[in-house]
Amino acid sequence: MSVLPPPTNPADLRPMLHAEIDRMGGENLALLHRVALQLELDEVCERLDEGFDSDRAAGKLTRLPEIIREARAALRQRSAP
Repeated sequence: MSVLPPPTNPADLRPMLHAEIDRMGGENLALLHRVALQLELDEVCERLDEGFDSDRAAGKLTRLPEIIREARAALRQRSAP
């Protein structure tokens, strides 16, 4: 008996996953939810990293320390009596 690989086409895979989720118990659903959240977090972190790398390469972050110092000074002045 050979095991067939799962489909890779999202249109084919989505209904299979829905059926599997419908059969799962509560404990596994909670775990699956955490896994899905972690996958989403990983994707967002990767996009942020790529964006910052691109901005850094384009020189957009060179003034960042200066901008932060100016913002902190402005906040201190605003909060001073």
